Amino acid sequence: MDAQGRGRADDIDPADQWVLNPNTGDYELRLQSSAPQSTVPGPRRTATRAGGAATRPRTAPGREREIPGTDLPGPRRRRGVPDEPPPGRRRTKPKKSRAKKILLWTGGGMAFVLVGVSAAAYAYIKHLEGNVATTDVGSAGASSFSKDEAFNILIIGTDKRTGAGNEGYGDKGSVGHADTNILLHVSKDRTNATAMSIPRDLMVDIPDCPTTQEDGTEKIVPGTLNQRFNTSLGQGGRDPGCTMRTVKAVTGIQPQHFMMADFNAVKTLTTAVDGVEVCVEKAVDDKESKLKLPAGTSKVEGEQALAFVRTRHSFGNQGDLDRIKVQQQFLGSLMRKMASSDTLTNPSKLLKLAEAATKALTVDTGIGKVSTLKDVALELKKVPPKNITFTTVPVKDNPAEKIKATVVVDESRAPQVFQMIESDTSFTAVKQKEAKEKAAVAARLKGTKAAASEVRVQILNGGAPAGSAQAQLNWLQLEAGVSKSENAGNSGDTQAKTTLEYAPDQADQARRLADIMGLSGSAMKPGKSVTNSQGLPTMTLTLGEDFKGAGVKLNSASAATPDVEKSTADKVQCAS
Repeated sequence: MDAQGRGRADDIDPADQWVLNPNTGDYELRLQSSAPQSTVPGPRRTATRAGGAATRPRTAPGREREIPGTDLPGPRRRRGVPDEPPPGRRRTKPKKSRAKKILLWTGGGMAFVLVGVSAAAYAYIKHLEGNVATTDVGSAGASSFSKDEAFNILIIGTDKRTGAGNEGYGDKGSVGHADTNILLHVSKDRTNATAMSIPRDLMVDIPDCPTTQEDGTEKIVPGTLNQRFNTSLGQGGRDPGCTMRTVKAVTGIQPQHFMMADFNAVKTLTTAVDGVEVCVEKAVDDKESKLKLPAGTSKVEGEQALAFVRTRHSFGNQGDLDRIKVQQQFLGSLMRKMASSDTLTNPSKLLKLAEAATKALTVDTGIGKVSTLKDVALELKKVPPKNITFTTVPVKDNPAEKIKATVVVDESRAPQVFQMIESDTSFTAVKQKEAKEKAAVAARLKGTKAAASEVRVQILNGGAPAGSAQAQLNWLQLEAGVSKSENAGNSGDTQAKTTLEYAPDQADQARRLADIMGLSGSAMKPGKSVTNSQGLPTMTLTLGEDFKGAGVKLNSASAATPDVEKSTADKVQCAS
């Protein structure tokens, strides 16, 4: 320890206790002094006194002295006899103890190992960074990665034939189109993620796209209308930034980064983790993709894994939408394998995985460093697999085609999906939210109910057909016994759902009217009362577009998750 003291000896970092002696070239164990210990034993010195002089250590009579620099006992000396050699004999240089030699060799070796590991780690990180290809997408993406925000990464699989053994896949001579596309959204709180597939045959308008050329100049690739989504990459020199801009134009969601891989990625990644389990309901023998699997669960890697995600003739109606489902199931299985203890605790697999992943990827410059890619992976690892939802852009057949080959966005369902991702709303967490909301609104219907004759309400038309307020008023007074009701005309605004607003002391009246009209708890809006024509406090019933006619009970439902197919990464599913 140094003069100020650095805690107990057992609190000292072992690496700090070994220092290089410039006189001997040996690494030596530093014990009680911050200065290097000599390998040659000599008189031991204690801490310097206030006057600056050092003193010899005193040894109690009859006790053994320690050999300097070790904890080994030396020979006993007689009281009063100076520590000098016998007359006529030369002073000899004491030999290093065996224990000290062992310590020195071990410590020196450890120091070199630590230095070697550090240097090797640095070199290996630089090696991995050399594996990763990057593309500058300019304003299409973010310049850096933020660990404190929600983020969107566009994952692109190209159909470019690169690498040995890939001649049978993709379009011959393709420049590399966006064949497989997944927009991965990771929530700000890392509790959930959504992976939304975008069909390659989706008809879209591709915007103008600025691209950075090899010489640093900018070239704008003109946009085109009503084109397949997959041509947003490769066609006319379009880079991944063009695909990112197209995603933004179609969905309103801004991808911050992209990761792109070709056919080799599936082969190398699955091989690195010793295969991925897949499941099929029926035996598969696809001559075109050469995929051959028995019914049930199998492990695929390399060529078989690529054939599994590429085949279109073995599942469903042999179209791209069914292949997307298979790819989502495969990715879920790959995520489970990569996150398993079998992978994470196996250094060999981790190195293979790092090597395979970096060689397979092209990314934007904002995440082009290995350290940043590591950060991305660690943030994604925080998301429980059960809360990673796979879904697909809601689409329908292209109405302009007689022979159905492409699809278009389903405007009746897609906007809600896009809005949920844009607003950082989980497809899994929304279920929990709905349960809480349903419990809360259901509680509004529980409790005592006032008599119908005591219900005081005014009726407004807020979107129902003309005359609905008067018609409902007549029915309530003549058929339901709600005599203290009146028609207040039009609300001035249009609303989709019928609502009933009431003050806290009118809750029993509200429950009675809800029972009469079939209102759900979500239609009941605790708030304040208004004054009717007689100057008395009254509730307000506003008829919305869902009003079905006087006396017809309503079945207003609370908001639910969008009506789209979805699955989660923790579930094992069989392709059919």
